[in-house]
Amino acid sequence: MRPAVRDAVLSALIALGLFAPMVGLVLSNGEQGLELHGRPLAAAVVVALVFFGRLGMHLWTHRPGHEARTIRKSLKVPAGTSKFLAPALLAAAVLLPLTGSRYYVDLGTLVLTYVMLGWGLNIVVGLAGLLDLGYVAFYAVGAYSYALLAETFGLGFWTCLPLAGILAAFAGILLGFPVLRLRGDYLAIVTLAFGEIIRVVLINWVELTHGPNGITDIPRPTLFGLRFSMDDGDDTVAGFFGIEAETIQRVIFLYYVILALALLTNWVTLRLRRMPLGRAWEALREDEIACKSLGINVTNTKLTAFATGALFGGFAGAFFATRQAFISPESFTFIESATVLAIVVLGGLGSQLGVALAALVMVGGLEMLRDLLSTIGEQMGSELFSGLAGELPTYRMLIFGLALVVMMVLRPRGLVSGRTPTARL
Repeated sequence: MRPAVRDAVLSALIALGLFAPMVGLVLSNGEQGLELHGRPLAAAVVVALVFFGRLGMHLWTHRPGHEARTIRKSLKVPAGTSKFLAPALLAAAVLLPLTGSRYYVDLGTLVLTYVMLGWGLNIVVGLAGLLDLGYVAFYAVGAYSYALLAETFGLGFWTCLPLAGILAAFAGILLGFPVLRLRGDYLAIVTLAFGEIIRVVLINWVELTHGPNGITDIPRPTLFGLRFSMDDGDDTVAGFFGIEAETIQRVIFLYYVILALALLTNWVTLRLRRMPLGRAWEALREDEIACKSLGINVTNTKLTAFATGALFGGFAGAFFATRQAFISPESFTFIESATVLAIVVLGGLGSQLGVALAALVMVGGLEMLRDLLSTIGEQMGSELFSGLAGELPTYRMLIFGLALVVMMVLRPRGLVSGRTPTARL
């Protein structure tokens, strides 16, 4: 018990030094300008959480037989998990628009976007074992490719979607060549730099990307040439089918578009895992030297992993552009790459189901928690709950970090372990 308390006290002191200025102090507008106010209670709560969390973690990890049980749990895939849970999630996703709530449909669209990004990054990180911290670059290439093609040549969404994916895959190949001889931390640094290069280019190449102002009036996708509009013309969905035009119709259509793209990503990934290419990715992930000794072309294997992952990132970027109808460099920062990577790690490297569950919990769960706190604050007239709801997005990455720490202690291989090789003897 004594080492556990000593460790918890040291962690609490470190937390006090870190969070006392960040959480315990806040700037606000006063009569004479900005005024600094103290929030000792908030800082004390954070320090207490760190103390008791570290104490509980130390006692949990040092109990008798914990290490052996952890290894067995991390190697064991829950029996029947994919058999029943995956179809249930698919059925819920298909039937979600039947709720008639625009809030849930918008939230589902956001979650599916991160699911698709997570599945794309899972090819690079989970299957091939290449740590990519700049995945948002392919997301940005896909979004700007669609926006610029539509603006310059007047092409529609369905025409530009494959082109955006191909251009993003080409960017993945460009990234792959410089990192062929790199691995581990050095690979992560280069991919991080690539993501920042793309963002800086988008900001400074004003003649092409419009710089910080971004691109507006990006066209929406059509249904067999029919537009989703509030008028009742013959070229609109409402006019063609003789129904009343509503905004929710376009929202539901966009939801099913991203659902189809996500399912396409999942299907292609599962097919590739059973092909020689997918098995080469898994061999590269486990041991690159042994992979070379088996005669596998490591260069082509790495390039195909980057290109395939970037392809689906480009598809997601094109959808993001058409859904928002506006894009700017501020939408493609390192935080997005970190969020997607956290989803992949939390779900389990190489696990399709785990990534979907992690995105549902970390993206959808946080949004629903914010809405719940806001509702409670309005009904009870409590400024505390309303303030927590307003500050929740600010602490999103802190919550992600805590979730990662807890997950690495309890389930080091993620929610659903997916590192079992596809090919078995």
